[in-house]
Amino acid sequence: MAKNSKDLLLQLTSNQVEGPFVTIMLNTQVAFQQVEKSHLKFKNFVKEAKQRYEKRYPNLDWSVIQEKADSILNDRDFWRNGSKSLAIILTPHETFVHPLSIEVDDQYYVGDTPYLLAIIKNAQFNYSYYVLALNRDSMALYKMENKKLVEVPLPADAPTTLEIALGTERDDSRGVLHYRSSSNLGNHAGHGTNTKEEELEIDWSNYYLAIGKYLKNFIETEEKLPVFLYGLPENQTLFRKVVRSIHVDQTISVPSSPTQLSLQELEKNLESIQKELQEKEVLAYQRLMDGKYVHHLSDIKQSAKTGRIGQLFIATSNLTDGFGDDPDTEYDWRQELNSLSIDTLINGGDVYVLEQKNAPGQKGLIASLRY
Repeated sequence: MAKNSKDLLLQLTSNQVEGPFVTIMLNTQVAFQQVEKSHLKFKNFVKEAKQRYEKRYPNLDWSVIQEKADSILNDRDFWRNGSKSLAIILTPHETFVHPLSIEVDDQYYVGDTPYLLAIIKNAQFNYSYYVLALNRDSMALYKMENKKLVEVPLPADAPTTLEIALGTERDDSRGVLHYRSSSNLGNHAGHGTNTKEEELEIDWSNYYLAIGKYLKNFIETEEKLPVFLYGLPENQTLFRKVVRSIHVDQTISVPSSPTQLSLQELEKNLESIQKELQEKEVLAYQRLMDGKYVHHLSDIKQSAKTGRIGQLFIATSNLTDGFGDDPDTEYDWRQELNSLSIDTLINGGDVYVLEQKNAPGQKGLIASLRY
């Protein structure tokens, strides 16, 4: 299974996957009654696809496709995967099942190429980054990938708490514990003759220095992704002030406490980061109007085939059924858009399926050109 939608698009538009293709897009649900409906809808789509496949490819054996479909139909656990929707693509030789995080129009297609528009829409605005959940005396690291948040497992010696990071020592004269601020953490190290309040401030700063030092080494051995802070404003302010070892985004964060929140609650609260990143990306699209572009279908088709398109934008308002001027001819407007997308992707361009208000110039169909 492809790691993400972009990987799947690369795979399906390479010359390594041989058709013909049966593509089924289906919304899925967790509730038992809804699962049964999804199962039945898939079964009916397979029946309809069989008729179209045998009509279009009379010399090919449908049974190899049916066998792959039956394998999915008979796997009851498959229908409780928890994703919002699924892209299922069957060929005589391979089966592709890809969970999607968006709602789709339930539909099926049979053709020489796979139907990719829903996968394209799922691939966009998909940001990978780290989230540092920061408290005054503890931390946790999370990773956002494929629009899902997961906690990053850290070893036992990671500075997940202030005590682990600095250690403790007992002052028997007062019967209290102090943290042993390491001398290699910077200018804040060492308590000396400071007051209790000053000592706490020093421990706080040294703890954040220890986190920064650890994460620098950790991130250098892992993926070098952006880091966003999730914590109270005063914690974020101090962290940015004392930590210079890692780059933390200065403009986007979640200014609230992550304490005692579930993974699902944390993920929900990160929607503000997703929104801001998406707004920045959409703003960048508008600047493409300053360069060369085409928005007539005939020009876009020619440019897609010749590899001139850098970015192709399709408004969701285009995703309606259409059958051309001759109703007796098998034709689908979505397939026309799908062909444009595949030609663009094969030639190294990018494709986006956006709300029309977010497309460059608010055009329904537009392509920016490389030359």
